[in-house]
Amino acid sequence: MRTPLVGIKGYTDLYRMGAIPSREDVDQTMTRIAEESARLTRLVEEMFLLARLDEDTEGAATGGTRTARQSVFALDLAPMDLRTLAADALHDVQALDATRPVTLTGPGGGKPATAPAHADEARLRQVVTNLIGNAVTHTPPGTPIRIGVGTVGRHAVLEVADQGPGLTATERAHVFDRFYRTDDSRTRATGGSGLGLAIAHALVTAHAGQITLDTAPGQGCTFRVLLPLADPLDDRAVDATT
Repeated sequence: MRTPLVGIKGYTDLYRMGAIPSREDVDQTMTRIAEESARLTRLVEEMFLLARLDEDTEGAATGGTRTARQSVFALDLAPMDLRTLAADALHDVQALDATRPVTLTGPGGGKPATAPAHADEARLRQVVTNLIGNAVTHTPPGTPIRIGVGTVGRHAVLEVADQGPGLTATERAHVFDRFYRTDDSRTRATGGSGLGLAIAHALVTAHAGQITLDTAPGQGCTFRVLLPLADPLDDRAVDATT
């Protein structure tokens, strides 16, 4: 949090000292202050979200009996198909970097398939957005990305796979830790806050699901979200034909 605050203070100090004389300079400075303010706002919101998730987790660990509706962090659960998120993720990649090859497949390859789940669509979109942003940010321009969706056993699955440099075993062990960045030399623009994957992990866990990572140096990264598969005979389940 200190970094954007230092930026905002630095720009305002320059203005007070008269070191930003022209209107054009003032406009550029205000743009930078707005960018730093937005970055700080996102960081505070991410930390607040994690704090709420932590409170629910601690309550459950101490024998609490909160339901999803009664919890501090309530999920808005509804029937959905992860194919919708996967298709939107494909367009998100193209919007972030139109030069990247991106494909939609089933889990591990093959044809994409229906993946019915009972979940909070808005929160899962946040998870997928973090995974897509991570893949685009931490791989060289033009690196192919694959989005997989379907079912594996009793799980609805959505995965984001890249062909980037991959991670070492040590990096993999800490990738979902809060504030962890695999390269300390990264700037805020490339390294982010180190909270995106921690939030993705916490949100998937709140859905009684799992998020895993398959990676090795030189072999890219495959993040896989697994959620309990909705019963196709349950009237809450998603109609795969819609």
